[in-house]
Amino acid sequence: MKLKFTTLVVMLLWALNSSAQTIPSPKFGKGLFNLVGQDSSWTMKIGTRMQFLGIANWTATDGELRDPESSFLIRRARLKFDGYAFSPKLKYKIELGLSNKDIGGASKYTNNAPRYILDGVLKWNAVENLHIWIGQTKLPGNRERIISSANLQQVDRSLLNKHFNIDRDLGIQLHHHIKVSNKFIIREIFAFSQGEGRNITKGNLGGHQYTGKLEFLPLGYFASKGDYKGSDLKREQSPKLSLTMAYDFNNNAVKTRSNQGSYMETDYGFHETNISTLFVGTMFKYKGFSFMGEYANRDADNPIAKNSDGTETGAIVGVGESLNLQSGYLFKKNWEVSGRFTNVNWDEQITGKAAQNQYTFGVSKYLAGHSLKVQSDISYLDVSGGSNELMMRLQMDIHF
Repeated sequence: MKLKFTTLVVMLLWALNSSAQTIPSPKFGKGLFNLVGQDSSWTMKIGTRMQFLGIANWTATDGELRDPESSFLIRRARLKFDGYAFSPKLKYKIELGLSNKDIGGASKYTNNAPRYILDGVLKWNAVENLHIWIGQTKLPGNRERIISSANLQQVDRSLLNKHFNIDRDLGIQLHHHIKVSNKFIIREIFAFSQGEGRNITKGNLGGHQYTGKLEFLPLGYFASKGDYKGSDLKREQSPKLSLTMAYDFNNNAVKTRSNQGSYMETDYGFHETNISTLFVGTMFKYKGFSFMGEYANRDADNPIAKNSDGTETGAIVGVGESLNLQSGYLFKKNWEVSGRFTNVNWDEQITGKAAQNQYTFGVSKYLAGHSLKVQSDISYLDVSGGSNELMMRLQMDIHF
């Protein structure tokens, strides 16, 4: 038995070594393998990434830190596949989540199964400036959500994103752009989706979701799509600016945060209400300096869920607004300091929640851009009339 096992291990190592010698490997951070069909009718890039995170929290009361807590976890673990099929005009992307945070949120509406699939989408370049996306992917909402978690400037996204983003959904998207001049570009995006988030298998419970977005690039394209990456790692040699506005309407939504949050169940079925979300944002980069600002506002026609007898169920739409301002500077040896201020201002009469202000200071070291980096930040959360919190985080990110 030992001999057979040893032989199997030797054969496996030999096969891996042989493959490593014959399959060209891309540059670090550009995928594990880049496969191309013999007739060049298809390609597939295979990549993976992981984030290792340590967190320490304290309650801040009367100038003292109390109730310390700490945790260590694999924040994200992903497998990614992308390329084109039949023609370079028909691209695809598949992204799978493997960590507990990635696959959490199972319910009877997802067949009580882990939600492995993050993205599963086809992207067809129908005509020169028009792309049609079909499948499950991020909706064209706030910029911070669309920026990949692999390309963030700080350890994780802000409270604005946590409470107001519209994340992923199933449906169809139209992406178009216009060149007003040699530099001035306008992008238009429209999405029609199911309205209940990703990996839903039980059909549409409420209405549908409609999202529209306009992006203005008056100073030309950012280097390497840098308007959707944190930090100015490309050190833009001329100022670059992006201005965006997005509006999302979820007709007869049945969740507390549009297509996110918990279902608003009642004794007669589901509470349904129209939910509107507005996003306004900007990104600016120049010679290592970066600034990102976003505003979000959510409203609902009937935000409080009630049973047939008029009693409240406890489910309430998160009506309110938020502002996030974030900036950073990248030094010559790829050390970066960054700061962030986030305000969340709930409609207290409806939600019963107090306003929050969070202040974050971050330090990052980019060893190989976003593909290999170490990030740390410290945040102070000021809750109006409530318990304040201090949080420290340290994270390492590796991306193949």
